[in-house]
Amino acid sequence: MSPPPLPPLFSRPVRHLHCVGVGGMGLAPLAVYLAQLGFIVTGEDDALTDDLRDSLGRENVVIGPLPATSELVVYSSAIGRTHPTYLAAKARGLPLVRRGELLAEVMRDKKLVSICGSHGKTTTTAMLVSALRRADFPAGYVLGGLFADDTPPARVGRGEWVVAEIDESDGTIDRFSPELTVAVNLDWDHPDHYRQPADLEAAFSALFARTRGGVLLSAACATSARLLAEHAAGRAEEGRAALLSFGRSGDFLATPVTEAGESQTLALGGRFTLHEATVQARGDFNAHNATAALAAAQLMGAVMSPRLLADYPGVRRRQTVLHAADGVSVIEDYAHHPAEIRALLASLRRRVPAGGRLVVAFQPHRFSRTAQFKAEFAAALALADVVQLLEVYPAGEAPIAGGTTAEIEAELRRIAPERRVQFSRATKEPGPDNGEPGSPHRNAAADEAFFTALSADVKRGDVIAFVGAGDIDRKARAWLERFKQEAANPKRWDAFVAALRPLLPATKLTREEPLAKKTTLRVGGAARLYAEPAGIADLQGLLREAARRRIDVFVLGRGSNLIIPDEGVDGLVISLANTAWSAFEPRGENRVWVGAGLRLKNLCGLAAKSRFVGFEFLEGIPGTVGGALRMNAGAMGGWMFDVVEEVQL
Repeated sequence: MSPPPLPPLFSRPVRHLHCVGVGGMGLAPLAVYLAQLGFIVTGEDDALTDDLRDSLGRENVVIGPLPATSELVVYSSAIGRTHPTYLAAKARGLPLVRRGELLAEVMRDKKLVSICGSHGKTTTTAMLVSALRRADFPAGYVLGGLFADDTPPARVGRGEWVVAEIDESDGTIDRFSPELTVAVNLDWDHPDHYRQPADLEAAFSALFARTRGGVLLSAACATSARLLAEHAAGRAEEGRAALLSFGRSGDFLATPVTEAGESQTLALGGRFTLHEATVQARGDFNAHNATAALAAAQLMGAVMSPRLLADYPGVRRRQTVLHAADGVSVIEDYAHHPAEIRALLASLRRRVPAGGRLVVAFQPHRFSRTAQFKAEFAAALALADVVQLLEVYPAGEAPIAGGTTAEIEAELRRIAPERRVQFSRATKEPGPDNGEPGSPHRNAAADEAFFTALSADVKRGDVIAFVGAGDIDRKARAWLERFKQEAANPKRWDAFVAALRPLLPATKLTREEPLAKKTTLRVGGAARLYAEPAGIADLQGLLREAARRRIDVFVLGRGSNLIIPDEGVDGLVISLANTAWSAFEPRGENRVWVGAGLRLKNLCGLAAKSRFVGFEFLEGIPGTVGGALRMNAGAMGGWMFDVVEEVQL
């Protein structure tokens, strides 16, 4: 059986396409889609990750320089006109088209669902694709990113519908004529292309006018509400599908009602045929995107079900959890517009445990965006407790006045002087993103300074968010690898002992202390650090130093029925075995003050000698006062907190 004929591109037969910048999240999924259509697809990128190289390889996209057989070259908007491959293609007379232009061309005869907007479109597209796949709706798709699991970033599909993320940043939005348009929001962005908010609004208005079927707009967006009112009458007069709204108000209603683990439940109303939906994603921003996706699925004619998004796998670089151990959580997110950052940090705030902090490492994206929104960036970042700033990721732009990270730093210090702010500057002047060693995002010295500053500042309980659309995802992984190595370095245990032993001479402080004999079961390995503090001040010193060095703390009581792992305990094990913690001090009025290290059996004996009653139920419990407080130990109808009036913590 012969393969289906290839569609002509730009009114000419083409078989071999070459993609410049194929490592970008706009062009990589399109390359996959083109390969599935039957085109021979090759590509190149100076910063291709191993994961993406493997993903493209599975779709037969060959990575390498411009082949002699190429008939058309497509390039991402981040590729400059001085790129060697661009110049070589031009010299050979090959057609050169932008990613958006080629996407519009291959979608020309399809029933296109265009997902557009200033931010949130990748997540909304991925949610719609996931819902359609769950509903077994035969639509193709081209995502503007990568799913968090092994779901391909693009598929041709079996029917005439195709879902695609439409990028307005370079003006190619004017090439599309969709069947259905979903605008997740219309916040002003890309000031390098749209000098005024009205310019961006005009581009979206024109897209809505070219949309043959319905248009879904966010009820939470003021600009969308105004355009909804302006366009509604005209579409009704022409007999075209109406402009509809979605969100907490409008035509398609959704309100988050419960959140458990990584999922939330939405109560649906308005035109929805469902009453509720489960979404495998947290936060108001994801609830908003899920509402848009479910509304679009219903308008497309998919069979609706409450669990269409119950297994949504997520998208890489969207609240991706990189690490959740060692008392620290590390999250990476692509947010690069102030509204995105504000929504992200508000959501992450709920994840910060008591006593922890929200630490944000932010890499601005493009000088033009930084210059336009520096005040808004500062206001959004002020939601964090600690802010680590990096140089602007140029994305092909040359520096402009007022568009540097220093501008954000100054504004942040002005509006939030109480916030801890640190700026890791490059050692060379920032320049265009040309891949040369002098480019700020490739500057090893700046990265080293950033990594060192961040590591020194992180404390137990912190949630660390790496935020930005440049290469901060790679910096996050590089720092995390270093963080893990530091945590596993045996020298950190020796350094702890060396730092505290001179300060706490009366406290027993040892390395690799065997723990088996300190338990009733007599099994297990050693503690990397072991301490028996000689008093309250020494205990406070141990805890402060452990927190500063991000060392886990474990309290060992009498050790009854306790199993120690054979490999031991990676952390500081504290035992209140010093006699300072075995106090028994009668205070009159049938009251006694006791230490947390006092054994319950001894408490009962001393109480009997002092003619105190009421502690008899504790006599047979094999533990200490501290352990009994921790678990509210009880026996024979009595409980520890029946006899406790005051606790000193």
